[in-house]
Amino acid sequence: MDVRLFLCGDVMPGRGVDQILPHPGDPELRERGLLDARDYVAAAESRNGPITRPVEFAWPWGEALRVLDAARPDARVINLESSITRCDHFAPGKGVHYRMSPDNVRTLTAGRPDVCCLANNHVLDFGRRGLADTLDALAGAGLRWVGAGRDAAEAARPVVVGAGARIAVFAWGAASSGIPRGWAAEPDRSGVNFLPDLSDRTADDVLDAVHAHTAPGDVVVVSLHWGTNWCYEVDADQVRFAHRLVDGGVDVVHGHSSHHPRPVEIHRDRLVLYGCGDFIDDYEGIRGYEEFRDDLRLLFLATLRADGALRELRMVPVQARRMRLAPASDADTRWLHDTLSRISAPFRTEVALDDGTLSIGHRT
Repeated sequence: MDVRLFLCGDVMPGRGVDQILPHPGDPELRERGLLDARDYVAAAESRNGPITRPVEFAWPWGEALRVLDAARPDARVINLESSITRCDHFAPGKGVHYRMSPDNVRTLTAGRPDVCCLANNHVLDFGRRGLADTLDALAGAGLRWVGAGRDAAEAARPVVVGAGARIAVFAWGAASSGIPRGWAAEPDRSGVNFLPDLSDRTADDVLDAVHAHTAPGDVVVVSLHWGTNWCYEVDADQVRFAHRLVDGGVDVVHGHSSHHPRPVEIHRDRLVLYGCGDFIDDYEGIRGYEEFRDDLRLLFLATLRADGALRELRMVPVQARRMRLAPASDADTRWLHDTLSRISAPFRTEVALDDGTLSIGHRT
């Protein structure tokens, strides 16, 4: 029996997105030159037109909800990159902080994620109090998370989805994505499931954890927040790390942190997404990175065989407009196709374009 997954990159419902929802929290920011989250709303409006506030909770998902309803994935996996808290303790030493009001958590449930990955560089933006509030808000909304917790054991525990085929989702965050080492969960301290480096030894530690929590026949997804932003190149240590995980029994490597898609690879018939890009955020009006077309986003819809091998990967393009995901134009879809083809070619990955959807083949 095939297994169908929805995977996406960064879902960041804090800051500007929080301000257009029905119950906006404190808009205070402590960014260089920006002190109010509503400035991000104004920037989006200046580019694509006014946003009538408040919007409905489902507004940020837009076209994605129609696509997901049609695809009917067995598991929906997102990287949730925001605190859900009213705490006003800004984590020191960080230039950007994300928080969403707990009263707006219904914007997450609107997307019906089965797994919220929290091992990233924003989930503790408001300290361990903010993390505790986030976990409480998710639990209260009936949402499951992985990659952070009240102690190391909870942070390392996978989420298992599915009654027939079991899908086991793990999450780690790497120092290379900007996660402070002090955020690492400990036996008696909350935090994230942290990777200090991408060495072979660390990969073996990940595989030990995977094998300890899975059984033969499980489909294994490892979600990784890693790497730098605003570039297409994939570091050699990321490639080596991903290959070692697949060689050790991982079926899908779900990478994120980059604000735009990075190369796709099929290694030993297993899917490696080096960077899924942004998905929901308030970056629409940000200037300076236009060459990467951050406004264009992808829904990754993977169909796996029961043994975890990739049968098909479809990627549906959407565009952020007025902080809502809208259908991408034909021209923008072609741009995504050409870009993803070019950057994935070194991995022997071919990207096809058919009827507005990108799909993956593999040269033998």
